[in-house]
Amino acid sequence: MSGDAWNPELYARFAEERRRPFADLLALVAPIPDGRAVDLGCGTGERTRELHEAIRARETVGIDSSAAMLAKAAAHAGDGLRFERGDLGSFATDEPFDLVFSNAALHWCADHPGLLQRLTRAVGPGGQLAFQVPDNFDHASHRSAEQAASQEPFRTALGGTPHPRHVLAPEAYASILDRLGYAEQTVRLQIYGVRLDSRKDIVSWVEGSLLSDYRARLPAALYAEFLKRYRQILFGAVPDERPYFFTYRRILAWGRRPSGPG
Repeated sequence: MSGDAWNPELYARFAEERRRPFADLLALVAPIPDGRAVDLGCGTGERTRELHEAIRARETVGIDSSAAMLAKAAAHAGDGLRFERGDLGSFATDEPFDLVFSNAALHWCADHPGLLQRLTRAVGPGGQLAFQVPDNFDHASHRSAEQAASQEPFRTALGGTPHPRHVLAPEAYASILDRLGYAEQTVRLQIYGVRLDSRKDIVSWVEGSLLSDYRARLPAALYAEFLKRYRQILFGAVPDERPYFFTYRRILAWGRRPSGPG
């Protein structure tokens, strides 16, 4: 997805709610004093700074494809933390890290078995891999977008391709981590919830994440029409409750490679 589609202000509107899965993932990670870490999909950098300090790393690199996000992240650089522009799907390194970390970003990448194999090459002996991905594709917030995308004129403009689903089942991630040699691992599905003022705030939530993909792929005027159609479909699928209790599913995965050969 084009990084230019990201709007840091929209994403940050629910920053504290989006932080909860990050905090739970961070709790699985062991500190790496004097070690090296990389945060793939660092966004605006606040969480990367928190990660860097919590794990006591000597060096942490935050990588993101969005220039807009990285412009915000620059304010958090320093004391061993830096930010670079790069593509998560093709990430590679000649110098392995003690921690490869990704919070709510890998779902934009295809072929997760192959992706995790590539990321594992960046994890040094005794190192850790930790990632968290959304799994809300069956919620009305996502199904309504797919339904709108299947209708004209949006279907033609999108090439008949709705937002892709790359996320696997939790059991699949556990099997992949085992196959890749992570002797220790934790994989779990977590359900979070937030009390929104009304169902209208669901639109604000997904505009900062899911709908960024449609914003990137549609002309501005057509995206405005898409958003209008999306609201109509969504409000026909969810009750008009105030407050509205919005649930969001996340898969959290952590693994550690053996220190020695094998």
